[in-house]
Amino acid sequence: VWPTMDFMSQQALPVLLWPISCCMILFVGLLFTRLWLVSILYAAWWLLDWDTPHKGGRRNHFIRKSIVWRYMRDYFPVTLVKTADLDPRKNYLVGFHPHGVLVAGAFLNFCTEATGFSKLFPGLTSHLMMLTLWFRVPFFRDYLMNKESASSVLRKPGGGNILVIVVGGAQEALDARPGAFTLLLKNRKGFVRLAIEHGVSLIPAFSFGENELFDQVDNPKGSWLRNVQHRLQKVMGISLPLFHARGVFQYSFGLIPYRRPIFTVGKSILIKKQNPSQEEVNQLHQTYIGELCKLFEEHKAKYNVPKEKHLEFI
Repeated sequence: VWPTMDFMSQQALPVLLWPISCCMILFVGLLFTRLWLVSILYAAWWLLDWDTPHKGGRRNHFIRKSIVWRYMRDYFPVTLVKTADLDPRKNYLVGFHPHGVLVAGAFLNFCTEATGFSKLFPGLTSHLMMLTLWFRVPFFRDYLMNKESASSVLRKPGGGNILVIVVGGAQEALDARPGAFTLLLKNRKGFVRLAIEHGVSLIPAFSFGENELFDQVDNPKGSWLRNVQHRLQKVMGISLPLFHARGVFQYSFGLIPYRRPIFTVGKSILIKKQNPSQEEVNQLHQTYIGELCKLFEEHKAKYNVPKEKHLEFI
């Protein structure tokens, strides 16, 4: 298969890496062409539709099943590993780790059908939470429009929904590099409280290989580069890791990610619905960290992680 797919996959990835830039360029560029009315009409629609992401809406199965995502899956490749059946009558909250630079595992597993989510977990619908910032980007927001607020997903009657939160967020991307297993989790407890308040099972998920896709310019804590990145994150809401990997026709330098396999595995923790105290949130948070560590240790040998490597939490 690969001799016929490899070149197409490589050509698709640069576009996938820069969807935000492409959408902005398209929106602004049309204003200076005979099609300027398209951008004007879209801007009017954009304003009228401004709050739709918080209310839920237009899930597009055609886009989710696009062949583009299958090329992207096969490039790395990406695999969603099923470790247990999930009851489609219930709702679930998945904590996804690590963020990496691309969040490729979370995107392909839960935003598309490239890895066969619906076949592995029939009767369940996945929802990957995104930064509000991305819903302010013209055109790109309409692809993301199937994302809903966390609470609206978890309180849906009848179950059948999986809410996925990349717990470490954009800040964790600054520590994403090959061989790194550092997770920003020590003080991230809001998702735990959310799970308790809605009485949904909490699923720690680890994506082996997620940090192997890019090298990153050294930015140790306290360095001028890390300080600049933190300041930009506070202003812009996103982190800006200085990453690099390979090119299209050469392997020494470029912005195309390395071809490294990604395997996403998870494990469910049952939770009783209640109005939790901070102490109860702290206790479940520690249980979550313990289960995440067990998950990592149980599977790391299978995915070529050295025996001496362990998760580190900050």
